[in-house]
Amino acid sequence: MEMSIEEAYLSAFKGNFTSTMRWHDLDAFWLTLKSRADDHWYIYAVGEEPPEATVDQQYFLNFIDKVDELLRKEHDEDYCGIVYIDNKESPEFIKIFDPNNLGVSCGFSEKPPLPGWILSRIQPVELEAALYPPKNRQRWWQQLFT
Repeated sequence: MEMSIEEAYLSAFKGNFTSTMRWHDLDAFWLTLKSRADDHWYIYAVGEEPPEATVDQQYFLNFIDKVDELLRKEHDEDYCGIVYIDNKESPEFIKIFDPNNLGVSCGFSEKPPLPGWILSRIQPVELEAALYPPKNRQRWWQQLFT
């Protein structure tokens, strides 16, 4: 049975990721990503409407430069640790956390902060709704057992 787009996206989102712990790790990763840049990437600003189409190569390269600039400016630490990659040599899914909304990203939380941006080869779905369905739906089914 084939997975739906939502199932595939959520499976990739919940997969194993490696962090770029140091800025030089991020530099090396950006070089790898730029060398593989093509027109098959979705850029999803989490919290906004998920894109329905991929971006062109030049837009993708510009985004990498701009988000790198933002991360370095806003994450004033000697380590990076806010970009997570499914596979550093052949990336398909990249989570970029917003330096101004890190919350408990390194520890345990029932509702950890979502990334600020996700770069993926899979069409994105609205993460907040997919991961944290409204409580009114939960309350509805709980009434069945009272």
